[in-house]
Amino acid sequence: MNLKQELHELNDKLDKFRRKLAAAEQRGDQHVVAQFKQEMAALTKRIASVKQQQTRELGKQAGEVKDLPFRRAITKAEQADMGKLKKSVKGLVVVHPMTALGRQMGLTEVTGFAPKPF
Repeated sequence: MNLKQELHELNDKLDKFRRKLAAAEQRGDQHVVAQFKQEMAALTKRIASVKQQQTRELGKQAGEVKDLPFRRAITKAEQADMGKLKKSVKGLVVVHPMTALGRQMGLTEVTGFAPKPF
C-alpha cells in the first residue's frame, strides 16, 4: 500500500472515531469516550508519521530531479505535444508547479529536467 492510500485510510478511521466519540459523549458513556480518545491520539500520531515519511520521500525525489544537469521551462507549444518532446529527449522529467513535487521544488512554471540540453 502506498503512503497516499494509507494516509487516506487513516483519515477515514479518524473521522469515524470522531463521529463515534460524539455519539458516546451524547450518551454519557465515559468508558467508551476514554477509549475513543486514546485511539484517536494513536491515529493522529500515526498520521503525522506518515505525512513526515511522505515529505521525506518527496524531498528525496526533488533532490534527484534537481541533480539532473540541464533544466529549462517548457513552452506552451512543447506542452501541447508532450509525447513528441518526451520521445525526442531521453530521460526527460517534466515537473508541473501545481503538483506536490513542483510545490516542493518551488517552481513557478512547467519545467523540464534532463541529462542533456534540449
